[in-house]
Amino acid sequence: MIHNIKLKRAIIFLCITFLGGCSTDNADYAKVTSNPEFIHRSLKQVTDRIVHDIFSPPVASRIYTYTSVAGYEAVRHADPALLSLSGQLTGLDSIPQPVPGEEYSFEVAAVKAILQVGRALVFSEANMDGFYNKIMDEMRESGIPDDVFERSVDYGKAVADRIMKWSSKDNYKQTRSFPKYTILTDPATWKPTPPAYMDAVEPHWNKIRPFVMDSAQQFKPAPAVPFSTRKGTQFFEEAKEVHEMTMNMTEEQRAIASFWDCNPFVMNVRGHVMFATKKISPGGHWMNITRIACRKADANAARSCEAYVRVALSLVDGFISCWDEKYRSKVVRPETYINQYLDEDWVPLLQTPPFPEYTSGHSVISASASVALTGLFEDNFAFVDSTEMEYGMPARTFGSFYQAADEAAISRMYGGIHYRAACEVGKQQGRKVGEFIRNKVKTREQATGV
Repeated sequence: MIHNIKLKRAIIFLCITFLGGCSTDNADYAKVTSNPEFIHRSLKQVTDRIVHDIFSPPVASRIYTYTSVAGYEAVRHADPALLSLSGQLTGLDSIPQPVPGEEYSFEVAAVKAILQVGRALVFSEANMDGFYNKIMDEMRESGIPDDVFERSVDYGKAVADRIMKWSSKDNYKQTRSFPKYTILTDPATWKPTPPAYMDAVEPHWNKIRPFVMDSAQQFKPAPAVPFSTRKGTQFFEEAKEVHEMTMNMTEEQRAIASFWDCNPFVMNVRGHVMFATKKISPGGHWMNITRIACRKADANAARSCEAYVRVALSLVDGFISCWDEKYRSKVVRPETYINQYLDEDWVPLLQTPPFPEYTSGHSVISASASVALTGLFEDNFAFVDSTEMEYGMPARTFGSFYQAADEAAISRMYGGIHYRAACEVGKQQGRKVGEFIRNKVKTREQATGV
């Protein structure tokens, strides 16, 4: 009898211990699901799909922005200091809200929202599905209660659905059917370049609805340098400068040019065979720098989403502003000009991208993104940029985001694909876009570091 009583007590003790352990796991699930790595990995997956599917830099910036807005709006409820972007971004309103009093994992909701929007905007959907299933299984294994998990996923879906509805009104679909760029005979204007002689990319991108800017023309830069083939004129001397610089490159200049190439259009010719080398876009490079900065600053999931969305907004409006000027001025690329007027055998270090020269897109968006990141972190935020290690290049170290942006801009001259004016004026244009967005968009009441 005594033996049976002891046995029953032991069984009861084990059950209480087991149930208590389960209760602790459930209570502690947030320590797992709130890990910002789930956010970082999700946006990296978006980048991987953008690279794989070879989206142009402007289109990539659009994808980054919608996915980042979705993630931010889903996760911001985890931090009472963060504000909605509803009413702040053109056409965005009525974001779904969580049910008061119900328990959520807003980090789960954010991952769902990011990946659902990302899947809708890329081509390689099967890859997105496989990643989504894997990362969701990881989050579910945290011990999160089933009802909380499902409620969080449903909330992420509701936010994603709203963001996709918003995206459908930005004129992107309409621009897919607009006519191709017409190549002009005027020697001052852009012409397709070897080896692929590709059509001009996104000649109607200024028709895309801006996200924060009032219009694509709001930050119209100074007019391009007047075309001339006469020695002593600014245009001739800037072309000559590019030619001479590339003919006397240092190893450091070559390294800088290659590091910031970020050209998803690179074509390789081997005899009669032509194939593409897939690379990260300029916007993807800066989204990766955002991840590096967030990790160094130990930013949580909500603050990481804030950083991503602010950078993405600076990228997308930067591209809209830049592309508006590109197809207004239609400036001929150095490769075309130098081959015709200076050196017919000259080849730039980097492959010339398939769109007009002025202003430099990388200069514009790098300057704009650097403003966003400096506003979130600090003026002298040093970091090691390992972005290009994935593509076979060593990391580079920078003392600030502005220093990185300046190097990105000059890299275009080192690469032989831009004249000096396009880089210098492009930086000014990007700074103006970035400062406008930093001042107009509020993600919290007071602008403090992440």
